[in-house]
Amino acid sequence: MIPSRLFSARLRVLLEGMGLWTPSARVVLRPSRLLPQHASPRLLSVGCADCTKHQEPPRKKLLSEKKLKRHFVDHRRVLVRGGRGGDGVSCFHSEPRKEFGGPDGGDGGNGGHVILRVDQQVKSLSSVLSRYQGFGGEDGGRKNCFGQNGALLYVRVPLGTLVKEGNEVVADLSRPGDEYIAALGGAGGKGNRFFLANDNRAPVTCTPGQPGQERVLFLELKTVAHAGMVGFPNSGKSSLLRAISNAKPTVASYPFTTLNPHVGIVHYEDHQQIAVADIPGLVRGAHQNRGLGCAFLRHIERCCFLLFVVDLSVPEPWTQVEDLKYELEKYEEGLSARPHAIVANKIDLPQARARLPELQARLGQKAVALSAVTGENLEELLLHLKDLHDDHVATELTHGRQPLRW
Repeated sequence: MIPSRLFSARLRVLLEGMGLWTPSARVVLRPSRLLPQHASPRLLSVGCADCTKHQEPPRKKLLSEKKLKRHFVDHRRVLVRGGRGGDGVSCFHSEPRKEFGGPDGGDGGNGGHVILRVDQQVKSLSSVLSRYQGFGGEDGGRKNCFGQNGALLYVRVPLGTLVKEGNEVVADLSRPGDEYIAALGGAGGKGNRFFLANDNRAPVTCTPGQPGQERVLFLELKTVAHAGMVGFPNSGKSSLLRAISNAKPTVASYPFTTLNPHVGIVHYEDHQQIAVADIPGLVRGAHQNRGLGCAFLRHIERCCFLLFVVDLSVPEPWTQVEDLKYELEKYEEGLSARPHAIVANKIDLPQARARLPELQARLGQKAVALSAVTGENLEELLLHLKDLHDDHVATELTHGRQPLRW
C-alpha cells in the first residue's frame, strides 16, 4: 500500500512536468483518464505543436519510373563532372625511441568516373538529370595509408543513345551493355612520402588532388527496333501495333494521336522476339521539318527493315508509298532502299477491298492486306515479319556482326 500523501505528491510532480497542474486546479481521478478538472484541452496540443517545429521540412517526392515513362524525352543536355581527387598528406613517423622515423604521408585517392551505361529497362531520357557530379577520393593518411578511390557513378541511358560533344559524335550506345566514360575523375594528390629521395630525407611537400574532368554532352535518342512502321497519319499504325503486340499506344480518330515512338514486342513459338516500332505519322515535306519533321525521322535510321502502312480507304493509296519513300530518301540517302514490306490496312471497308488489285499492280509487288480492327489476315503479316527478320539475322552473321536481340 502506497500512502495517500506519497501518491498525491508523486502525482503532483508528474503533472507539473507535463505543464498541466496549477495550484488552483482540482485533480479528479477516474478509471479511464487522469486530467485536471479545469484544464483546457488545448494544452495537450501545445506539446505536439512544439514537436512539429523540430521535424524535418517536407521534401519533394521523386517521380516513379511509371510516371517518368509518360514523358518521352529524346534530347538532353547534360553537364558531367568527374570526382575530385583526394589530397596528399605531409606527416612524419612518430614513435618512442625512434628519432628518425621519416616521412609517412600517404597519397590521396583518385576521383570517381561518370559512366553512361545502356539499360534496356529505360525507354527514354526523361530519367537522365541535367547535371552529374562524380564521387571524390579520400585524403591520404598517416603511416603511408592511401586514400580510397571515389566510387564510379553510373548513369542509365536507353538503348540507341547517341552522345555528342558540340557537333562531334563521341559515342554510339546501340548495343545492350555498352558503356562510355563521360567524365574522368581527378588524380589524387601525393603525400610527402612520395618525395623522399637521397638528397631530401625529410620532405614536407605534398600536393592537393586534381579536379575531375568537366564536359557538356548532348544525348540524342534514336529508337532501336527490328522493324519500323512508317505511314501517314491515321493509317492505322497504332491499331496494328496493338493487334500484334502488348503495346498500348493511343488510338483515336484524329491525326497525330501518336506523338512519341512506341516499341512493341512480337513473340513467336520458338521464343523468338521481334521489336516493332510505331513511328509517328509523316506528312509531305517531313524532311524539311514539316509536321513532326526530323524530330522522329531519325528514329527510322535504327530500324533494320521497314513496314510501309498504307490506308486503302483513301483514293489512290499507291501514292502514299511513293511519297513515304521520297521523304525517307531526302532525309538520308539509301534509307528507302532497306528491306521492307507493304501493309495495306483497313481491308474491312468495302471501298478499300476494291482498291487492292490496283495497288498491287501499281507497286509491282505483293501487299499484305489486313484489318487491324477485325484481325483479318494478321497471320500473314506475322509470317512475313519473321521472314524479314530471319533474312536480317543471316545478313548480319555473314558480315561478322552480332544481330540485335531483345
